[in-house]
Amino acid sequence: MDKIEIYSRIWIKKSGKNYLGKGRIELLRQIQKEGSISKASKKMYMSYKAAWDNLNQMKILSENELVLSNNGGSGGGGTTLTQEGKKAIEVFECLEILKERFWGEFQKCQTLDEILRKAKQLQEVLEKNQGK
Repeated sequence: MDKIEIYSRIWIKKSGKNYLGKGRIELLRQIQKEGSISKASKKMYMSYKAAWDNLNQMKILSENELVLSNNGGSGGGGTTLTQEGKKAIEVFECLEILKERFWGEFQKCQTLDEILRKAKQLQEVLEKNQGK
């Protein structure tokens, strides 16, 4: 019998608009690593404009700045993550770990009946925990 696998993606919306998702978090990671929006966008095979547009959308939706950019010049420019930007990565990574652990509970399921049974068990556990 073929193995059944379950997949899902996480994204965070704010005010009904996409705020953080896998691509935007990767952009923040690359900015943190490279110290530059231009270098980060090249690593991601993304245009500079697309990177800037994503950063601008996050800025509009965020309560605090996620990145700080310095203008170029003789010493060059650069971009760094703020504490809020680092927190965004940490939150997303935490949610990804929880997602993997949750779907890992279904790893041995081979039929829809087994998935349903396991889903109902987990639902009961969550409902009991909410009642505490």
